[in-house]
Amino acid sequence: MVKGLVVFITSLMVVFFIADCPAVEPESDEVAPAEPEPNDVEPANVEPNKVEPLTTVSFHDKCADILKNFVNGKGMVDYKTLKRKRLKLRNLLEKFDNLDPNEYISWPKEDKIAFWLNAYNIKMLDIIVQNYPIRASRFLSVIWGPYSIRHIDGIWTKYKFLVMDEEFTLSAIDKRFFRKEFDDPRIFFAITFASLSSPPLRNEPYYGHKLNKQLDDQVKRFLSSPRAFRIDKEKQRVYLSAIFQESRYGKEFMNRYGIDRKFKDHQPVTRAVLNFITKYVSKDEAYFLEVGNYSVQYIRDDWTINDGS
Repeated sequence: MVKGLVVFITSLMVVFFIADCPAVEPESDEVAPAEPEPNDVEPANVEPNKVEPLTTVSFHDKCADILKNFVNGKGMVDYKTLKRKRLKLRNLLEKFDNLDPNEYISWPKEDKIAFWLNAYNIKMLDIIVQNYPIRASRFLSVIWGPYSIRHIDGIWTKYKFLVMDEEFTLSAIDKRFFRKEFDDPRIFFAITFASLSSPPLRNEPYYGHKLNKQLDDQVKRFLSSPRAFRIDKEKQRVYLSAIFQESRYGKEFMNRYGIDRKFKDHQPVTRAVLNFITKYVSKDEAYFLEVGNYSVQYIRDDWTINDGS
């Protein structure tokens, strides 16, 4: 009887326990998404190794048409045709004048350099076109040759133009930006003197996003010309463009390329220039410059116009 009473009480407790439990939904094949934790951020769908492209300044594109259509791959210019299209040059120069200075200030340094290089080169084209074909006196033709740009009086100092509503000459741009603010001697191989001994004019604008590559290419192109650099081992002589003279741009190489450890037979400015050149010529040429016994002689400028008409 006692045993039966225990079974009855146990059964009664099970009934009360089941009644007190919450109902459980039957399982299904569909799984509900988990609630996100606070501050739980969904991962972005990012392509592996994706690199954001550099922001490019579109202003430089304005120079592309003239440089592409009137300058060939060797830096020669079709001045005859360009003279008939000189209104294009004038309209382009107005764009340099109309640029908002606040926009210019927001650009990276490389784009500022590209801007002034393009402004300088376009204005040089404009000056040549204004004086084309070059007319020279009989006396000066004997001294400079009949087609020398030196017959254009004040080519660097007298021809004014406006950039961002400020007056400039080619000489003013050179002194203020190329020699002082930017401090990169490669710039001097990117500006044109509109002559045969000048660094070649590119048939594309300079751009900030690829300026370093363009400047290096300009230096190599210039030094590959016998008008700019050559070695005569028999005479133990190195010939350099007059651009490298101390009275021209030679001093501008001192800050970055001045050196005392090598080229000890030469003056400080020449040492800096030679140190710069070794970065851009062949290994054999660089070796000769570093350990050879030689004198340096500067090549006379050929100011004959770079006319490819």
